[in-house]
Amino acid sequence: MTTTRTSPTPDPQTREGGGLPWSPLLALTTAAFMGILTEALPAGVLPEMARDLSVSESAAGQTLTIYALATGLSAIPVVAATATWPRRRLLLLAVLTFAVANVVTAVSPSYVLTMGFRLAAGVAAAVVWAGLVGYARRLAPPHLQGRAIAITMAGVPLALSLGIPVGTFLGELFGWRLTFGLVAVISVLLMAWIRLSVPEAPGQLPGKREPIVAALKLPGVVPVLFTVAAYVLAHNILYTYIATFLQANGMDGDRDLVLLVFGIASVVSIFVTGALVDRRLRILTIVSSGLFLAAAGMLTGLAGNPALVYTAVIMWGLGWGGVTTLLQTAVTDAGGERGQTLLVTTWNTAMAGGGAVGGIMLGLLGPASFPWGVVALMAPVVAVVVAARAHAFPAKRPTVTE
Repeated sequence: MTTTRTSPTPDPQTREGGGLPWSPLLALTTAAFMGILTEALPAGVLPEMARDLSVSESAAGQTLTIYALATGLSAIPVVAATATWPRRRLLLLAVLTFAVANVVTAVSPSYVLTMGFRLAAGVAAAVVWAGLVGYARRLAPPHLQGRAIAITMAGVPLALSLGIPVGTFLGELFGWRLTFGLVAVISVLLMAWIRLSVPEAPGQLPGKREPIVAALKLPGVVPVLFTVAAYVLAHNILYTYIATFLQANGMDGDRDLVLLVFGIASVVSIFVTGALVDRRLRILTIVSSGLFLAAAGMLTGLAGNPALVYTAVIMWGLGWGGVTTLLQTAVTDAGGERGQTLLVTTWNTAMAGGGAVGGIMLGLLGPASFPWGVVALMAPVVAVVVAARAHAFPAKRPTVTE
């Protein structure tokens, strides 16, 4: 989710006026997809993982926490430490780490061993996010760079929208361990695709780095990062423990269908956001956060009604699907490449916080507390988005001209 000042080996398709280089772009999209799928897959099979690893569901939920925390905390130092490395070689190393971590997860009888490799995979994810946007931008001709970035980062919401429901369905059919094994196989195939399709790119020249933390002083960056932190934390409190929440409300048998409905709604949101984000960033962000707030409000008192649960899940999916594009665009408009690096840290730390805070809420207050936690977080998000109209979420983006 960050960019670096690198230039890939020239590709004939990237010349001025040329088309998009679809194969390398889709390989990058798949890398984003695999990073999120590896991170979030435990959410769909949490009860089964907890049982087989002989831990509580709250402890099993920390498999998401440690991954996201590793990504968030390592993003800035990893970007600095690997800035001069060749980009494709670094990306291949990261995807290899995904494959190894998923193989270990598939066969490990030890909770501690599983957590160790989940941590390694989280660091690998920081490497992936550090290069994808810059790679996509430089693979495309100037007039199509925005579309190339949108295609590449579509892997993030698609993984949450479709990858996790499919993984949950396969886990119910064949067992959660086989599902992780299949993800490892896909990671190996992705390595071959990247090696054959994505051109190499040199790293940064020494001494060319810009101070990242200084972006916090730029107008609009802090409100966007607050929105990222609260929105992602709220989402992950509920999403990490969605199986537990449904089970508590007599809908355990609907788990895969609920996630599929959420996924379909999110995909609709992805397409709508992609079509309108250049001109309607502000209104889309207000609608996105408002839908999630309203959905959580419904779940606080109506979770015993399956029809209303599905309605709330659709609203949640419509709000969530485009949020990656919305917040990434907003932080780039406000803070440029340095804002992107701060977004990676904020986003993944909030994801980690979702698993940790959700586990505490589950232990102390039970699963009925999750929607209330979402309401408490999303109400100020809506307020900030509405209020921050000057720089963070302006009516007209600074880079858009009529």
